[in-house]
Amino acid sequence: MAIAERKPRAVGLGRRLLALYLGLVLFGVSIALLVVSGLGLDSWDVFHQGVAQRTGVGLGSIVILVGAIVLALWIPLRERPGIGTVSNVILVGLAIDGALVFLPEPSALALQVLFMVAGIVLNAVATALYIGAGLGPGPRDGLMTGLAKRGHSIRLVRTSIEVVVLAAGWLLGGTVGIGTVLYAISIGPLVHYLLPRLTIVGGSRSEPSENAPCASPPPDFAGERR
Repeated sequence: MAIAERKPRAVGLGRRLLALYLGLVLFGVSIALLVVSGLGLDSWDVFHQGVAQRTGVGLGSIVILVGAIVLALWIPLRERPGIGTVSNVILVGLAIDGALVFLPEPSALALQVLFMVAGIVLNAVATALYIGAGLGPGPRDGLMTGLAKRGHSIRLVRTSIEVVVLAAGWLLGGTVGIGTVLYAISIGPLVHYLLPRLTIVGGSRSEPSENAPCASPPPDFAGERR
């Protein structure tokens, strides 16, 4: 007698919203951990930090402002934001500033490394949570996919934007270091592993398996999550 296949457990909107907002808050905390480690940020946050240092405006406020500008660029691309997209613009920046108030700046190298690694791993968990909620991509992801729909390779679009914002952020004084490199090479595999296990699709949670594909990531996902 064949064993009946177990169906995914239904998950309502409330559960998806919880995953979304928990993911966005943890995402902000993960960026704050990378900031206080002083060992390097991902490309977009190098840019955010550089602008913040040049303007004297708080990092979280710059993240919100840049996110809003990028979201406005969706209009000519005819991309449609979801509640997760709008929440991303606002909540990540607030979470960064809130976490920076409480996080100490480590003076010992061992603690800096610990903060860096914790920031990258937490970033991957947070990314899988909020993307897995399926309530809208981050504004930067939507910009890249929107441009790709106009006949450009998303890999080329993604790489070009990442290089431009990283270079601009470095010139503005953002922190580029070993953390930047480690983030770039590890965030993709980490999220690829975590996303199927934390994804909620169509009101249900997928059962993870060894052969399960990465569920609903942005095309050519390599860690840029917002």
